[in-house]
Amino acid sequence: MSTTPTTAPTIHWSEDRSAQPARSARWHSESCAPPPRRVVVADDRTKTATAYQLACEGTALLWQGDFHNARQLLRAMGRRIDRSSTPTRPDATPAESFRLHRRARGHRARVLGRLLVLLEDDHSLSLRRAPDVRRACAEAYGPPRGGRAVSLTELLGAIGAHQWREKGVEVPALGDGIRVHPHYGVFSPVRGEYVDLVARAPLAANPRTAFDLGTGTGVLAAVLARRGLAQVAATDINPRALTCARENAARLGLADRIEVTGPDLYPEGRADLVVCNPPWLPARPTSAVEQGVYDPAGTMLHGFLHGLTAHLHPGGEGWLILSDLAEHLGLRTRADLLTAIDSAGLRVTDRLDTSPRHPRTRDTTDPLHRARAAEVTSLWRLMPG
Repeated sequence: MSTTPTTAPTIHWSEDRSAQPARSARWHSESCAPPPRRVVVADDRTKTATAYQLACEGTALLWQGDFHNARQLLRAMGRRIDRSSTPTRPDATPAESFRLHRRARGHRARVLGRLLVLLEDDHSLSLRRAPDVRRACAEAYGPPRGGRAVSLTELLGAIGAHQWREKGVEVPALGDGIRVHPHYGVFSPVRGEYVDLVARAPLAANPRTAFDLGTGTGVLAAVLARRGLAQVAATDINPRALTCARENAARLGLADRIEVTGPDLYPEGRADLVVCNPPWLPARPTSAVEQGVYDPAGTMLHGFLHGLTAHLHPGGEGWLILSDLAEHLGLRTRADLLTAIDSAGLRVTDRLDTSPRHPRTRDTTDPLHRARAAEVTSLWRLMPG
């Protein structure tokens, strides 16, 4: 049986605006955005108004000027978008505000994503005053396999992710000065309140084994191992997260106690404790990073609940770490959550609550400020029965 080979998506442009497109490059988008149909060359002479109009019309601009000027143009375009957008309405319900906010953010990302740069065969940038981005790109995209065009916003994200990976995120629950190092495309544990819940929740008598479902960086698996669990199986659907969690376990000296596996939600067998910190909002993610925030139709949440009993040793329990932000946004009710727990044949034995500490809870200009300020993150202790 013959198969039709797939062709890598490409963009096409001309160095001379009066000529037919004469150059092309492979297109790459982490959010799976399609390649732009029309591409024009832009440089230091390009005015913000021109770039903004072209990008709003769907035309991409391939930058060939100074790197820092490209960043300035991106910021200027962003300010124009912010001035022209209305992310919510005074009479909107919380759910409507959330949808309008996401729509505005999506529009902003699409427009700004039309400012492109060309990575060379070795992941370098041939732009004036360009930083060395080769290592950041290798971490994000893998080994160089020829040149490719990417949006500048995506490249800046890769650079930022590389800096976070180098610096790491301090996790006090693991000890003074101890850090985990997130990889590109893996949700970073910058909101430490949910980690603290796992660190202080009382353990049942002498648990030895645990599952950490949706491990991400592996931070919760590490906390459980540091609390004395002899063996922790950590799972994730994201291949980048699996690599990240393994590296963090090794860095922390816990590789002999943490087994990282995927892509199934549950590993084989049973455990004394099953911990799950699913994405908190039941909505569709638009990128790999957003998979750490959005859980379409609560798929992971319901998968955890309905699989828990079959994966617990007798007397074992499950810990569900979940924010009530979805409730304040009108995306899910407390009754919905309790019904899901009950329908899975589970009962709540205890609940620990904490308030978020991140700066957005104090940002009154945030369209979702009221919901964020009221948010509570909980650890629900669940048992069959």
